[in-house]
Amino acid sequence: MLAAAAAATVLALALPAAAQDTQSPGVKETIKDDAKTVGHAVADGARTVGHAVADTSRKVGHEVAEKTAPARDAVRDDSKKAGAAVAHSAKKVGTSVKTGAEKAKAAVTPKGDAPPPASPPKPGS
Repeated sequence: MLAAAAAATVLALALPAAAQDTQSPGVKETIKDDAKTVGHAVADGARTVGHAVADTSRKVGHEVAEKTAPARDAVRDDSKKAGAAVAHSAKKVGTSVKTGAEKAKAAVTPKGDAPPPASPPKPGS
């Protein structure tokens, strides 16, 4: 970063000279090269800082994950227990409904050899 700042300063001092039309082609090329060098230095510095930030962020993320693991495990276990309780209750309700339906069906179904009850005649027949 220090090199980038120094190069930026050199470039800033060279820019007023670039505004003059009486410069020789060699000076213009030198200014172009200096600007390119400064640009590369800034890009390299930014890349280095970006990688450092990413590494630090990754480390912090892993530390947070390690510290919160017990809480995540507890939430997961509680969620499993709640899900199992809901499933058990749903099965119990389903069984109860099935048993009730079987009882209702048995109550209306004729028993033994008795003929089924005659249905009333349909109107118009």
